[in-house]
Amino acid sequence: MYEGIHHVSILVADIERAKHFYGDILGFEESPDRPDFGFPGAWYQVGLTQVHLIEYKEGRTFRGTTVIDSRDGHFAVRVKDIEAFISRMEEQEVEILNKPENKTEWHQVYISDPDGNLIEFNQ
Repeated sequence: MYEGIHHVSILVADIERAKHFYGDILGFEESPDRPDFGFPGAWYQVGLTQVHLIEYKEGRTFRGTTVIDSRDGHFAVRVKDIEAFISRMEEQEVEILNKPENKTEWHQVYISDPDGNLIEFNQ
């Protein structure tokens, strides 16, 4: 019945700052297919799933912190090479929570975007 997750929507306070983070820092590929919804945003293709950024300063899902807490709400992205990802984050001076050994079968690395949205990367 289900084919997969089509997209995840993320609220951001400043779309240009968010586009720099998701596009330049993380290296996500921006999709040119986003229609003009009448509000700022961006779509990124990440494998078969999209990440939709929505600028909405009045949104209620802002955490109010960029502290990385792996138990808080997040989405996860599978990577081919976790060590290369860690190196990229170190080069970009992005704080990480590195969990190579945990109760899962995969190496987990957590980051926060500038608005406090948490993302897990794993391999």
